[in-house]
Order: sequence, then C-alpha cells, then structure tokens
Amino acid sequence: MFNIKGSIVALVTPMEEDGNISWTSLFDLIDWHIDSGTSAIVVVGTTGESSTLNVSEHVQIIEQSVHHASSRIPIIAGTGANSTKEAIYLTKAAKVAGASAALLVTPYYNRPTQKGLIEHYKEISSEIDIPQILYNVPTRTACDLLPETVALLSDQENIIGLKEASTDPERFNKLKKELGVKATDESFLLYSGDDISACNFLLQGGHGIISVTANVIPYKVSKICELAISSRTEEALEANQEIDDLNKALFIETSPIPVKWVLNQLGRIPVGIRLPLTSLDSKHHSEMELILNKLGLLN
Repeated sequence: MFNIKGSIVALVTPMEEDGNISWTSLFDLIDWHIDSGTSAIVVVGTTGESSTLNVSEHVQIIEQSVHHASSRIPIIAGTGANSTKEAIYLTKAAKVAGASAALLVTPYYNRPTQKGLIEHYKEISSEIDIPQILYNVPTRTACDLLPETVALLSDQENIIGLKEASTDPERFNKLKKELGVKATDESFLLYSGDDISACNFLLQGGHGIISVTANVIPYKVSKICELAISSRTEEALEANQEIDDLNKALFIETSPIPVKWVLNQLGRIPVGIRLPLTSLDSKHHSEMELILNKLGLLN
C-alpha cells in the first residue's frame, strides 16, 4: 500500500551550462535527500523541467533515479502530459523502471472539461497498475481539477492521492467535504503543492507536501512536516516562520529559476537551465543572498 507522508521533494534536474543533464549532480542530490530525512523524491515534475526535456531524457531520468536510489527512498515519476497517449506512455515507462508511483499533472493548454479530465485519468488508471497521484496547478495549466471530480476519480483503485496547488484558500476544506472518510482514513492522500501555505495545509489534516523548498533545506522541511502532522502546532508554525522568506523568494521568478540559482550558489548543482527558462535576474541576487545568509546556508 502506498502511504508516504511528510516531505516529498520536487527535485530539480541538474544541468551543465550547455544544458546537458548532470548525472553526477543528480545522484548526489538523491543521496543528500536520503541522508536528510526526505520521505520521497519526485523526479521530472514541474521543478524538474519536464517541459524542457524530450521523451527519451524524461524516461532516462526516471530509470537512472530509480536505479541509483536502489530502494533507499521512493521515487515518484512525473508522467503527466496534455496528450493522454503520451501520459500513458510515460506512466508505463515509470512502471517498468520501478518507480513507486506516478504524479500526473492535469493536461495543460488544451483546457479539457471536467468530463474530459475524468476520462483522461480513468484511461491512464485502467492502462497501468501503478499508484497514481493527481496534480492540480491551475495557475500553470489553465485547467482546474475540481474537488467533486477528485472525489469521483478517488474511486479508481490505483488513484491514491492528489497534489493540490490551487490558490483557493477554501480548497482543502472543499476536498475534505467531497472525499468524506477517504480524506481522514488515509485511503486517499492529500499533498500540498504550495510551500508558502503548506504548513497550514498539514495542520488541517493534509498528509504531506511536494516541495520546492525541500531542494534547499530538506531537513528543515522534513522537520516541519513531522511537527505539523503530529499536531505540534506551535512548534510547526514557529519553524515554518523561520523559512517563510525563503518559501516566498523561491517563487520570485518562475520556478525552477530561483531554486536552481540557489542550489548553484550552494555548490549543489551546475549553473545550467534550459530555454525558454533563463537564470535568475541579477536584481534578485542580493535579496536571495541575504535570505540564505540569515538561514546560515552560505559560508
């Protein structure tokens, strides 16, 4: 049974300056997260620049990550696409590679109806026997997976959770209402997809976060999740307040631009990022350095 809770890092894809994948850096990041208490790793999601990778690279990153992790930490593969056939292909590849689950973003750009979303996800679910996590991020996809649609899809045996990144402050309560007992008995897992509001999400009964910030401070994010899930509210809020500036700064430009710049400054990855994404504008560098120094991350 898939029952991963806590801090799940939405891992960057390290790249050399010429845009080639830095496999050594990728493997080092996986090892670091294992040592830092991260609960699981999402590869080739939004933060992993799935949209700038070709299909062959996408599959290779899943395969190599699973192989290097060697069952030391669960690998969740981002396999969503705006073509149902492509999503099926990628999800099958993740299953063959040995991924623990697949994360499937809503189809972007073509703006399907709720009926279309139901059929899309049911088709993938029926084709591949692997735990599948729905992913709703309307600000990036122009498509909103509504709570009632999530509830319908939760009846599919291998659709086991949702990464919710809606900006609707009432979305969590709406999801709990529609899902009923499934939201509380852990038969359907609810993950925050927004670092800024994640602590409150967990304190309301969420099961974890799929986090950008965990790329930079994996131990701290893991600890906040542990505190919040165990209802140590004051401690969780206090710890979260300490990283609030970083949570916000990592979205000062389109993610993963800021987080890749920070990881490069910390010596974790090379400088590479692929067009149409570009490196963080120099006007933000001083602010970022101030935040990193405050957290004791820069020597």
